[in-house]
Amino acid sequence: MIDCHVHLWDPAQGFPWIRPGSELHRAFDEADLERSAEGLDLAGAILVEASRGDAGETLALRELRLRRPDLVSGYVANLHVHGAGGPGPFRTLLHELGDLGPSGMRLGGATWADTPEPARALVPVLAEAGTALELNLHRGALTAASDVADRHPGLTVVVDHLGNAPDPRTPAARDWYRDVERAAASPDVVVKISGLLTQQHGVERRRVAHMVRHVVDVLGPDRTLVGSDWPICLPRGSRADSLTASAPGLAHLTEDQRHRVLHTTAVRVYGLGG
Repeated sequence: MIDCHVHLWDPAQGFPWIRPGSELHRAFDEADLERSAEGLDLAGAILVEASRGDAGETLALRELRLRRPDLVSGYVANLHVHGAGGPGPFRTLLHELGDLGPSGMRLGGATWADTPEPARALVPVLAEAGTALELNLHRGALTAASDVADRHPGLTVVVDHLGNAPDPRTPAARDWYRDVERAAASPDVVVKISGLLTQQHGVERRRVAHMVRHVVDVLGPDRTLVGSDWPICLPRGSRADSLTASAPGLAHLTEDQRHRVLHTTAVRVYGLGG
């Protein structure tokens, strides 16, 4: 299994969103990541940026990938911090990073319209380079992913955390189910099953399983990934707890289909090469 969503950080280096005094307000390094994998049958992980706030985070992620390939199979860097330079310098950066360049670049915000325009201007460069765009939007992520993928044929767009799905017990869930079906019509949209412990905290397991199953059944195992969102998950459970939270929704799949969701699709989407 490849865990497609983990973070590392040190609050002393930035990361202003981490609240002082919280359980997460401490450094999480590669040794912590290694310990969190004990007892898990993992082939690697995708290290996702954590909004440090500067372009140096991209190089720091690359260094971790270079130093610990046994832990880090690939990394997703922050698109925002490269927007000011424009498409030309960003294109040059991707070229210079070469084979150890990012597996994806992440863009986040309340909605697509709220993301910085200079960062959005870099999306065509991602399409040229064959680097995935990853979206972490609070609202409308699935719809935005479909729109972007349709405007940029060949660009893989990965949607984090089931598209930041609403509580399935609320009326907003109807729109989410509809948006999943719309996303299925755009063949280059991929949905990451992650954030279940935090975003669906308190929701009955059967309801969460139904959401996971809906995503996998509608998009198919070749367009779904699984990630723990460690260490953000820790206030609600361990990395193992987070990864196994998706299991009931995958239980109906064949062994081959589960392998595609848990491993093969990540290799293709993130260009891991094996």
